[in-house]
Amino acid sequence: MKRFLGVLTAILLTATALVAQQPGGANRGAGAGSSMTGAFYGKIIDSITGKGLEAASVQLYTNKFDSATKSMKQVLASGMLTKANGDFRLENIAAMGQYKLVITAIGFKEVSMPVALIDRAMMEKMRSGAQDMNAMMGALDKDLGNIKLGIDQQILGNVTVESTKPLVQLAIDRKVYNVEKDLAATGGGTAADVMKNVPSLNVDIDGNVTLRNSSPQIFVDGRPTTLTLDQIPADQIASVEVITNPSAKFDASGGTGGILNIVLKKARRVGYSGNVRAGIDMRGKFNIGGDINVRQGKVNFFANGNYGQRKSISDGTTDRLTTIKAPNTNMHQVDESIRDGYFAFGRAGFDYFINNRNTITVSGSAVRGQFKNNTTSHIYVDTLFAVDPKRSYTQRYSDGEGNFRNYGGALGYVRNFQKSGHQLTADVNYNTSKNDNVSLVSNNIFPNFPAGSYMYRYRQQQVGDGTNQQITFQTDYTNPLTDNSKLEAGIRYNQRNNDSRNTFGVMDDNGNVSVLAPLSSKFKYTDRIYAAYSSYTGRFSETFGYMVGLRVEGSNYSGRVHSSVKDGASFKDTSNSYSISYPVSFFPSVFLSKKLKANQDLQLNYSRRINRPNFFQLFPFTDYSDSLNLSRGNPGLKPEFTNSIELSYQKTFPKNNSLLISAYYKHTTDLITRYQAQETNPINDSAVFVNTFINANSSFVGGIEFVAKNRITKWWDITSNLNLYTSKITIDDPAIETTDQLYSWFAKINNSFKLPKNFSLQVTGDYTSKTVLSPGGSSGQGGGGGGWGPTVSGNSQGYTKPSYSIDAALRFEFMKNKAASITLNVSDIFRTRINDVYTQSASFYQHAVRTRDQQFFRLNFNYRFGKFDASLFKRKNIRGEQENMQNSMQGAQ
Repeated sequence: MKRFLGVLTAILLTATALVAQQPGGANRGAGAGSSMTGAFYGKIIDSITGKGLEAASVQLYTNKFDSATKSMKQVLASGMLTKANGDFRLENIAAMGQYKLVITAIGFKEVSMPVALIDRAMMEKMRSGAQDMNAMMGALDKDLGNIKLGIDQQILGNVTVESTKPLVQLAIDRKVYNVEKDLAATGGGTAADVMKNVPSLNVDIDGNVTLRNSSPQIFVDGRPTTLTLDQIPADQIASVEVITNPSAKFDASGGTGGILNIVLKKARRVGYSGNVRAGIDMRGKFNIGGDINVRQGKVNFFANGNYGQRKSISDGTTDRLTTIKAPNTNMHQVDESIRDGYFAFGRAGFDYFINNRNTITVSGSAVRGQFKNNTTSHIYVDTLFAVDPKRSYTQRYSDGEGNFRNYGGALGYVRNFQKSGHQLTADVNYNTSKNDNVSLVSNNIFPNFPAGSYMYRYRQQQVGDGTNQQITFQTDYTNPLTDNSKLEAGIRYNQRNNDSRNTFGVMDDNGNVSVLAPLSSKFKYTDRIYAAYSSYTGRFSETFGYMVGLRVEGSNYSGRVHSSVKDGASFKDTSNSYSISYPVSFFPSVFLSKKLKANQDLQLNYSRRINRPNFFQLFPFTDYSDSLNLSRGNPGLKPEFTNSIELSYQKTFPKNNSLLISAYYKHTTDLITRYQAQETNPINDSAVFVNTFINANSSFVGGIEFVAKNRITKWWDITSNLNLYTSKITIDDPAIETTDQLYSWFAKINNSFKLPKNFSLQVTGDYTSKTVLSPGGSSGQGGGGGGWGPTVSGNSQGYTKPSYSIDAALRFEFMKNKAASITLNVSDIFRTRINDVYTQSASFYQHAVRTRDQQFFRLNFNYRFGKFDASLFKRKNIRGEQENMQNSMQGAQ
């Protein structure tokens, strides 16, 4: 039977071929004269870089009998321009024809080659029955593989390339801030300095970031990290992605704050490139750094390094009226803090291109730093007796030293299938950090100030250290089913191991330390998150699209607590294990998009997210390093869930002007919020306030945001941001006072000026009105143990007063191709960046004001070098480096 089918097929194909080759009916091309057709497909790539070439011309020719000349004539059978990744596909091609494929592209040498769907050898096999029907039908869909085009040096000799990425790229679902265009993000700054200029983000004086009055989940290269913002040099950041309402494809963690993804620098251009830089600030602290990237053959190597010294000065005052019990007390505290040290950052890795569709990436990073902290405090306490008020004075000196180390590694694999957009990625990321901290607080106490000279000294020492390990496994699969539909799916596993130890003691005049067991602690915990997602993208029509997705996540905590508890008149050691398993939760998302007339887009989206309590919020022991501001976590916290809805409208105007308007509403249940409670000191039974965390009933954040990009003139560009919002925290407990709902606004403007003589100027400003303290969970900045890391959490009991600031940067570029530059930065020009916070409860009222590094200057030098292959400059207006987000992670999932 197999032989019979083969012979019958061969006869039919032979007859078809004979008819098709008769004079007047000579092979007419695409399907002419033949009932059986097929397709050619393949990929056009650069012979040196291996990258697909967009808009290359692919033409298929065949021969046709010309009745006028009575001879065969070459005619075009099919043709197209390649897609963005170099793919092409020619359909409806007659099966028995002989063809010539011709490929041309600007700046490349022409390539021509003979091709056929069914050749003579296959024909003979079919006649003999050696070729089965399935193999023959498979030949009708023929993969020509990767076709390489070589550089035409003569054509490229006089080509001038001008390609640049804008400072801000706006899209419906995200904003991309290209840091390399930010003059203020150079010269020894950190990621926190970069965030000050990113639309939608607000940064306080300590570098804590909020997004629409909530704290975002912070990623580096699309994955969780143990790095904090002040451990990432600004010079190493390529771009910042702000995703306000992530879909099911993204991590569900982060609660109300969305995702802030920091993309580090990396290039893949053939040849070598890099830069060196050095700078100094107004306090004589210097920084040096450099980047290098080398691409040769199948290997792309990259490395970055930074070393910087920093000295930060902070001043503040705190006034507190306490009404716990009669008599009331009034405290006035004046602080001056100095933080001095160094910071080193290194990162290296390579891409290995196995072939044009398979890539392996290996990278590693190392961070090390040491800072010494010195705080001088003058504390005046008035005891408000009805008849004879008394004043005491405490002179406090706090000296501390902290060391941190962070190491990370990543292994990634990318598989690109023949179909454009069809891709499989897999990666594993590992980060570990370690902190060591020691502090000595000396209190010189004058109980009857200033009447007497009697003084006694009380000195306390705290030693802390901890480690934080994080590992993430993830794989993602994308398959464009049709031109208008796409299926995406993936799985992820994330685990964190945290170990923290704190020893608290009292030091005598001889330097001997007596450990206070009830104030010391040892705490270890592990949390695991399991996740899987799937999403489908499709269209109802040419202008109406949709994406629906579902993410499933489960998580659990396990840990052990070592402590001392009071047993009668003494204390005894105890150890307790605990575990918390959060049930599997579902996180749906729906995105609807509509293209309107005149370059307008409309999108409505909904998503559900979660914010799990972090290590410091769960830590069950009290931090006594500041006896007037005690802190403790709450191991009984529950995760908070947020439902978000957002409506966005975007209009693109001529000359790259654009306007993005977004209305948003986020409702959170079981909000994790800060709370000050009155408790008893276990050492002397005195009444104290402890800053801790509780689950509030609910909260909401809602508002409308405007982001506009405008080119005023050829030399003046403006990016402006206005956010009008309101928020409210609800707690049913009548004993807990909450702040009334406020309507607030936040504005930011970024001016970029191109000045004569290769000068450029950037002036930025921001303003924040009176605001309820952020109801938004933790910042997710990672960090190790052994101390209280930065957290930004909601506070049901306070608000901040209005503040504003203005920064500027001036750059001069020189040498050939503007390879060198000098940049002068100044932050908080008018000394107006102030953190002014009011908090209150039934038993206290507090007003705290702090400033940090006002009117701060930095001077930086940068020199770029490199030698690139001419294939990089094959056409004007080439696309920017899109590999930044695709380098080793292929996006933030």
